[in-house]
Amino acid sequence: MKPVLVSGIKPSGKLHLGNYLGALRNFVDLQNSGDYQCFFFIADLHSITEPQDPKELAKNIPDLFAVYLAAGLDPKKSVIYQQSRIPAHSELTWILNTIAPIGEMERMTQFKDKAAKQEANVNMGLFDYPVLMAADIILYDAAVVPVGDDQLQHLELTRTLARKFNNHFGRTFIEPKGLLTKASRVMSLKDPLRKMSKSEPESCLFLDDSPEDIKKKIARAVTDSGTSIEYDPERRPGLANLLDIYAALARMEPAAAAKKFSGQPYSALKGSLAELVADHFADFRTKKKKLLAKPAALQKIIDAGSIKAGKIATKKIETVKKKIGL
Repeated sequence: MKPVLVSGIKPSGKLHLGNYLGALRNFVDLQNSGDYQCFFFIADLHSITEPQDPKELAKNIPDLFAVYLAAGLDPKKSVIYQQSRIPAHSELTWILNTIAPIGEMERMTQFKDKAAKQEANVNMGLFDYPVLMAADIILYDAAVVPVGDDQLQHLELTRTLARKFNNHFGRTFIEPKGLLTKASRVMSLKDPLRKMSKSEPESCLFLDDSPEDIKKKIARAVTDSGTSIEYDPERRPGLANLLDIYAALARMEPAAAAKKFSGQPYSALKGSLAELVADHFADFRTKKKKLLAKPAALQKIIDAGSIKAGKIATKKIETVKKKIGL
């Protein structure tokens, strides 16, 4: 049996290039590697820890499914499902809450960061986010979780909770290991010292952007007052950001991208980058549009994946309940 791999993305609006290079493309690569049993989900329960417009959330969920499929995730190769459709996620979260150490929860860096950003809505769901994440993972006996550096703390809590449960009630869960994937850090086109964010649409490249919008945004991207093209993230972060994006999409090293444009003006790099981004997502845009044009067919795919994942999760949660005497 191949090891199980689990990961998900929140349906909190349009995905941008940073989301694609940081997670989604890695999902497709991992699926196509043939090395894992892949489970990819829509993390809609996680999304409601932040203020949400119910109508927008209801729209974003099928939209993200369409993104998954258009980007290359295949229901024949991976289990693709909606988190909230499977009650076992919430049930296991409550059970794990009874063994989750408050001290460790209070040390979670992401909770502190997110709480600072939404001071008017610092809720228990936001605090408990890492326990739900642990349930998402160990519910399917995941052995591997693709993570970035910022998620290692959450994964370590997951391992701690699996270990504590096993010690108390007998071996039930696998302690998952992190799979550190190579993810390009995509920065804002207007402020290369900050990460690209959908809250600043003019400095953000969305996967749905038209070739015209892509060209305009990249043409206005910050570079510097120099003239030569070289890769120097510390002294020339704006130029380095453009080279990072080009290199990531072309699957080459940033220094090689700099060498490719050596001796050319910034306009040549920006023009080629705009063309590369637009071409890279041309098929994606077409496929996504076709998927969303047939909502009933898309819903069938959502239903089928959720039913498949639900059967696995239900079997696991029943085992867990018996172990603790419920």
